[in-house]
Amino acid sequence: MEAYEEPQMQAEEEEPPSFATPIEKLQEFGIAAADIKKLKDNGVHSVEALAHSNKRDLNNMKGLSEAKVDKMQKESFKLVHMGFTTATSIMEQRKDNIRISTGCKEFDAVLEGGIETGSITEVYGEFRCGKTQLCHTLCVKCQMAVDQGGGEGKAMYIDTEGTFRPERLVQIAEGYGLNGDDVLNNVAYARAHNTQHQSELLMQAAGMMTDARFSLMVVDSVTALYRTEYNGRGELSARQIHLGRFLRSLQRLADEFGIAVLVTNQVVAANLDAGAFSMGPKTQPIGGNIMAHASTTRLALRKGKQENRVVKVVCSPSLPEREATFAIGAQGIADSKE
Repeated sequence: MEAYEEPQMQAEEEEPPSFATPIEKLQEFGIAAADIKKLKDNGVHSVEALAHSNKRDLNNMKGLSEAKVDKMQKESFKLVHMGFTTATSIMEQRKDNIRISTGCKEFDAVLEGGIETGSITEVYGEFRCGKTQLCHTLCVKCQMAVDQGGGEGKAMYIDTEGTFRPERLVQIAEGYGLNGDDVLNNVAYARAHNTQHQSELLMQAAGMMTDARFSLMVVDSVTALYRTEYNGRGELSARQIHLGRFLRSLQRLADEFGIAVLVTNQVVAANLDAGAFSMGPKTQPIGGNIMAHASTTRLALRKGKQENRVVKVVCSPSLPEREATFAIGAQGIADSKE
């Protein structure tokens, strides 16, 4: 098996299809190159991103008048469908979505194939339950062919906790018979140092995804920096608003580029008032309703017997609530041990 290769190494007609239309396309409709550059400087790299953007945000961009914004959006609407369609059409579109294998058959089974592209999957749990190991495994799996459980694309990794380990990627890659150097070259990594930086990285990500085929975006973890920068109930509203905007930007990337977005989340103790008599879960994910509503699929991880871990589908628009057992080995996420 071989890891995904750069598109330029293939024949032009064989390049993987791109979900997004480059913003430069608007030059054919009379939009000036200087105005397109201003859009790109503000993180708008595709026609879809322009069409989906709030006009108020576009008007706040330096150097773009309201008249120019109106003209650019009007042209983008000619290329991007913004109205109603039939459920049959959506059904056909969803057939293009792929699922990236986790590396464990039982884990994949409860997800009906793996981590879905075009949506956000949230994984939460206590420390040492396998969240980061899942992230590393998927960074390798996403580069493999679709018929091997992959996404035939690169991976993008935003690290907020300093737990990313390239040597672990090499170990997992070798377990699948892949070349470690090729796998590393196909993972774009960035360390986020604060919540503002974390958001700005998504603007860079959009530009990179316009130029190359990516199939996976990882944020590990999505809430760590918010916990340290926003303190007390007085800053709770500001924190939730900023977090909500970040998650909305993630969903836009998933929509525009057809990537799978995997975010990990930390947990806190739950039902403190009930004490030992509580019958509910002992922990709950951070982020409140903002996090819960933004995640298409929520997965809870916990430690199982011996070296095994347990994953539970907590919330999904199409998957029933159920559990699976998996293990962590040299090859990353693997089938559970008896």
